[in-house]
Amino acid sequence: MKKFTIVLMMLALMAILAACGGKGEQGADDKATGNNDEAKTEETATMTVKHELGETPIEKNPKTVVVFDFGMLDTLDELGIEVAGLPQANVPGYLSKYEDAKYANLGSLKEPDFEAIHALKPDVIFISGRQADLYDDLSDIAPTIYVGVDTAKYMESFKGNMEMVAELFGKEDEMKAELEDIDAQIATIKEETANKDEKALIVLGSEGKVSAYGSNSRFGLIHDVFGFKAADEKIEVSTHGQNVSFEYILETNPDILFVIDRDAAVGDGASAKDSIENELVQKTTAYQNDKIIYLDPEYWYLSGGGLASLKEMIKEVEAGL
Repeated sequence: MKKFTIVLMMLALMAILAACGGKGEQGADDKATGNNDEAKTEETATMTVKHELGETPIEKNPKTVVVFDFGMLDTLDELGIEVAGLPQANVPGYLSKYEDAKYANLGSLKEPDFEAIHALKPDVIFISGRQADLYDDLSDIAPTIYVGVDTAKYMESFKGNMEMVAELFGKEDEMKAELEDIDAQIATIKEETANKDEKALIVLGSEGKVSAYGSNSRFGLIHDVFGFKAADEKIEVSTHGQNVSFEYILETNPDILFVIDRDAAVGDGASAKDSIENELVQKTTAYQNDKIIYLDPEYWYLSGGGLASLKEMIKEVEAGL
């Protein structure tokens, strides 16, 4: 009887030790396989960005950021997000700090330096219209996101880009406040333009020639978003605008003439003002009422669609009121 009791006690002890050992092994397995709660919180979050050129799966909070769109560059700058490289040829003056050697020079907007991009090993590449044809090549290097603004639905497209960037970098609260402020400023302008009969014409001046832009065009937000009535509602929608003459400007006779000076943006101290304000244009209502508004080409021609640039564009359009 005594031997039987001892055997039972030994069996019970062995069962207890086996159970304890099992728990220890399970705990070790959890740590090894990452099944514990701490490991789960460290898993990298991902998102899929849908854009005009496709769908791009990407890890959130990318560290090495490459930018080929100056509007996106000024957005990242406003949000305090560091950039690793960009095309340093013709950087807008308000973003001149990005000409510093600490940022990798990746060529120009139309001719990216693929070798330099490869060397950076980026986590994300932002592009727009000037690099659209290179989307597949850039996507072979890193997740590439197209952020060009759809001018036919400017604000919807702009906000989509801003909300995407905010989600990607965890800046949702900051972006919400920024967009609310922009909406309020635009609403104020639209209240004024709704009560005015003045009609506006938008032209781009370049090397003595002019092209006109209307609704749904590259600069059409002046009509579509800010509510300025169009002096000509039949302007052809084109990336480079509709070629027009100075006689056309006189015949159209706008009350307000908005001018984007391309020469000032890409030239060396050149200006289209002398060619624009010729004898014909001087006969227009816009000239005679001092309503020729020269818009900063750095915001309108080189950038646009960015958080900083749109805020400055709003301020400039107010001058037309």
